[in-house]
Amino acid sequence: MRIFLSTTAAILFATLAAAPVQRALADTAANVAGAATTSTDGAVIYQQVCQGCHMANAKGGVGAGTIPALAGNPKLKASGYPVYMVLNGNGGMPWFSSMLSDAQVAAVVTYVRSNFGNHYADAVKPEDVAAVRGPNPTMER
Repeated sequence: MRIFLSTTAAILFATLAAAPVQRALADTAANVAGAATTSTDGAVIYQQVCQGCHMANAKGGVGAGTIPALAGNPKLKASGYPVYMVLNGNGGMPWFSSMLSDAQVAAVVTYVRSNFGNHYADAVKPEDVAAVRGPNPTMER
């Protein structure tokens, strides 16, 4: 019996030791949700893609994690910042570069930057998004 338990423990240890270690990152939204929308209307994209986490009023929330508020957010002043965040994600926020087109990202970022107490009037163009878009981040194995 002792040999059986020792052998079983050795096999279990070897299996666990050989398993790849993965960092905890948010997955791409497309892998989780599939294609979100075909709309190019910023308000519709916000409702269908962003509102689930950032809330209908864009004030974010606190619970299992902290969801940043987009309402009255001074980080949105430079349009490149929200474009980068939507495309590449950060921490618990998934990246949407594989899910949203340049026109869709431009529309939703422009919508958020001009609503919810934000008054940034310069519209983001699809060309602006294309200039920021890069390869999708990957999980290290």
